[in-house]
Amino acid sequence: MKNLLFLFQYILRPRTVGAIMPSSRFLASKMLEDINFENASVIVEYGPGTGIFTEQLLKKRLPNIKIILMEKNQEFYNHLINKFGHRKNLFIINDGAENIVKYLAELEVFNVDYVISGLPFASLPKRISKSILTSTKRVLNDEGKFITFQYTQRKMSFINHYFEKMHIKREIRNFPPAYVLSCNNERSI
Repeated sequence: MKNLLFLFQYILRPRTVGAIMPSSRFLASKMLEDINFENASVIVEYGPGTGIFTEQLLKKRLPNIKIILMEKNQEFYNHLINKFGHRKNLFIINDGAENIVKYLAELEVFNVDYVISGLPFASLPKRISKSILTSTKRVLNDEGKFITFQYTQRKMSFINHYFEKMHIKREIRNFPPAYVLSCNNERSI
């Protein structure tokens, strides 16, 4: 069911969905490898889609960790509400990631430990990508990490402009294979 939902949304909105299938559990595991759940208090997820990463976050988190999902696509948002809407300390917002600062203020969250992203920066308009990355850098705490994946290396230097320290991993057990970028919020000296 969720694969059909994903495929249908890709056909309707290829620039914002970015892939024909949801991410694999292998990619989800690799995306969460750099998260220290013992010390985290707030995790934001951009573009959770059908909730592959969200499922893993919910399994691994401690009960006091707040998870904030930013999903712009109405159909995915409805799916996430139906699937996860009853969970404590989980906030599902139907808006674009570029507006994260506004929603954090409403939730009285002043900084974030991790932002994980399933957004397709390669197909998003450049001004939206800039706004998302600028806002992300602003909301992350000093030790915060931005973790995203991309199918090509095309946008790596663009992302690297905002997060100078970037560790790259490859996950080939995903269709298509993906690069996982784990970016620190601190600038290199």
